[in-house]
Amino acid sequence: MGSKVSGFLKKYMMLIALVAVVIFFNFATGGKALYPQNITNLIAQNAYVFVLATGMLLCILTGGNIDLAVGSVVCFAGGVGAIMMDKNIPWPVAVVTMLVMGLLIGMWQGFWIAFVKVPPFIATLAGMLAFRGLSNVVMGGFAYSVTDTTYLNVFGGGADCYIPDFLAGVGPATSLNKFCLVTGIVFAIAIVVYTIFNRSYLRKHDYKLQPLFTEILKTVIICAAIVWLFYKLSCYKGIPTAFIWIGFILGIFAYITTKTTLGRNLYAVGGNEKATRLSGINTKMVMFKAYTLMGLLAGFAGVLNTARFVGAQPTYGTGYEMDAIAACFIGGASAYGGTGSIGGVIIGALMMGVINQGMDIMGTSSNYKLIVKGLVLMFAVFFDVIMKVRRKGGAKA
Repeated sequence: MGSKVSGFLKKYMMLIALVAVVIFFNFATGGKALYPQNITNLIAQNAYVFVLATGMLLCILTGGNIDLAVGSVVCFAGGVGAIMMDKNIPWPVAVVTMLVMGLLIGMWQGFWIAFVKVPPFIATLAGMLAFRGLSNVVMGGFAYSVTDTTYLNVFGGGADCYIPDFLAGVGPATSLNKFCLVTGIVFAIAIVVYTIFNRSYLRKHDYKLQPLFTEILKTVIICAAIVWLFYKLSCYKGIPTAFIWIGFILGIFAYITTKTTLGRNLYAVGGNEKATRLSGINTKMVMFKAYTLMGLLAGFAGVLNTARFVGAQPTYGTGYEMDAIAACFIGGASAYGGTGSIGGVIIGALMMGVINQGMDIMGTSSNYKLIVKGLVLMFAVFFDVIMKVRRKGGAKA
């Protein structure tokens, strides 16, 4: 019984904590925290956290490694893109340039870490300083604004960065965004169908199945949360385009980490690098790919960030790396590597976003926000350490 409780807490503790935090801020703000507009703002304001934390997870999986340079890379890539658009270069060219820059920076850092064996902390600290300096050099200390409405609408900036209501003329008149609401319902149905087919597949191939009641309860809760979220979005302006990009990135990397050889290798390297290397896996390339993908996602976060702020300036991106790292650890990634998931990243990023926004609505000083986030992070890592010690104790027994 004790082992079951321990397993349940390990798996769902931060999710329970997230629900508790949401309930607390809902009461503390008089219900304002769950206003449709505030939920939309929560998604838009934290798009960079979801994207960067996804890449950071790959680095952490390899053995608790991190990338301190991502905030500076976001600023540098975004600054170059903003300058290009300011000079009337088409926005698709600017976007590709930002992505390529992020990719090359990731390859550069991955080379030093994987092949030269420079400790990740040192290599990425050097990158953080260098690319912050380059951002100032490239932008000359000035801010650059972006006026291309297509770019802003596509990547989540400006007032019209929402998916149009394609069903506005269908059925009775209502203030709700019908397309948004129907999308949420369809998404929930798709999850139910996937769960049924996946359970059938696992049973056919003699995999261990979750208890049926547990599977049904989990699916019902997930579907209810999705329908509720899309209902709230439909009460404002509908689906923000930033939300589409977040879902796209999370979906791709959820597949990579769970269904591909690279994903399995990331977990293997973090679990036991020496054993993984002796089994014939090129651990250097695994590490290199992790930091390369991190750089690519930092470049994409630069795209979203520049759209969100309708421009770029040399101070943007400061502290982004800390938000990404905290989101991963709060979401259950192990500080020792080998453990973590995209689902955990979502929980961690939401936790950070809810705390930030809830305290903003309450008018709390930014200093207290840092204190609270620091305590939450410490609790998450402490919980991970306790679970690791218990597992070792159980193994010895």
